[in-house]
Amino acid sequence: MTTLPAGADRRSLKRRAVVASTVGTTIEWYDFFLYNTAAALVFGPLFFADSEAGGVLLAFSTQFVGFAARPIGAAIFGHYGDRIGRKYSLVATLLLMGGATVLIGCLPTYASIGVLAPILLTLLRVLQGIGVGGEWGGSVLMSMEWGHRKQRGLMAAWPQAGVPIGLALGTYVVWQFSGPEFLEWGWRVPFLASVVLIGIGLWVRLTVLESPAFAQVKTSGKVAKLPLAETLRTQWRDVLKAMFVRTAEQAPFYIFTSFVLAYGTQQLDLERSDLLLYLILAACLGIISVPFFGWLSDGLGRRLVYGIGVVLTGLYAFPYFALLNTRTGGLILLGIILGLIFHDMMYGPQAALISESFGTGIRYTGAGLGYQLASITAGGPAPLIATAILAGTGSTTWISIYIIICAVVSMIALLMMHPRPPEADEADYASEEDHSTVSGAART
Repeated sequence: MTTLPAGADRRSLKRRAVVASTVGTTIEWYDFFLYNTAAALVFGPLFFADSEAGGVLLAFSTQFVGFAARPIGAAIFGHYGDRIGRKYSLVATLLLMGGATVLIGCLPTYASIGVLAPILLTLLRVLQGIGVGGEWGGSVLMSMEWGHRKQRGLMAAWPQAGVPIGLALGTYVVWQFSGPEFLEWGWRVPFLASVVLIGIGLWVRLTVLESPAFAQVKTSGKVAKLPLAETLRTQWRDVLKAMFVRTAEQAPFYIFTSFVLAYGTQQLDLERSDLLLYLILAACLGIISVPFFGWLSDGLGRRLVYGIGVVLTGLYAFPYFALLNTRTGGLILLGIILGLIFHDMMYGPQAALISESFGTGIRYTGAGLGYQLASITAGGPAPLIATAILAGTGSTTWISIYIIICAVVSMIALLMMHPRPPEADEADYASEEDHSTVSGAART
């Protein structure tokens, strides 16, 4: 049992929860996106003995394995997050994800150990996927459940900002070591550097207190015995809606951030360092735009802001590649920035949109499972599909059509989504009550 720190009030506790969630997600996504970047640039020639296009396709296949493992992580850590608490589940996901990333940086290549190299790479990618799969639900809920219900869009968007921060940080470190030695040893440095971030993340997360909403559930004795079973029995439709509503956000995002590196360097003969720099600049804007659109959804409504993002992403499918194909630096940068801004219009309100569909007792499991299943149906396959289309047709036309189809799927799911009424879950009021209530939650 922990006690409330001397002099702490609700505002400071809320701020601490937001910082811990955002720092943790930044580290987790730094690790995850680092792999995506390396898959596009170096894993093909280093870990797979195949042609250039075939090597990239195989590298993206191991990337997909990580996506496929994410729902497993959501189920495992969702169970403990809804049974024991958000805090310690988040500590476990950080250690799992960070440890796998550091080990990838130590792996021998195909030239050294043959077929064992891609096998070990794939196994470590699975561990990464399980870690990040359990991360999202806990980090978002830790922040959201400390905030007032009228601020949930903004509160849940702060951990979401860990995505552009992690993308910018991971891409920047790769950019720093993208010189002539990159294929030889430079690519390992960003992975090994993760050990420093793990230490920082652990220190921050161990100082945060459990969310008042979950503490209220635990105090009342209403903790779900089998959160996964209860979720699938009572709210399986909401899980599917959450999965499909992410299609327009997930698939285009990995085309805009991962596939673009392979397409730009191999098809357009663009400099790798230039593309990485453009991604860094675009991701930095996301640090502002993701919380902004989360905040905007508190005033205008989640579905309206999200829906605008879906429509703009679909309309942008053809102009995006038209801008890239100019081979002009300024227009390429504009193309990447616009793609990520339209993504952020969905990603900002997304956490609250999905989480508000589930009650506190099964929210970690339900929201996490719905969110992570989209990694199998949308995020993971996207670079594979785009690479296969390009190899088969020599054109990006059907990649753009694929993006439009993703937008249509998300719009249908969005129109079917409806948040739970506030009165349906008394625990959601815990973070809005007086100081003594929050103190009780912290002690729990």
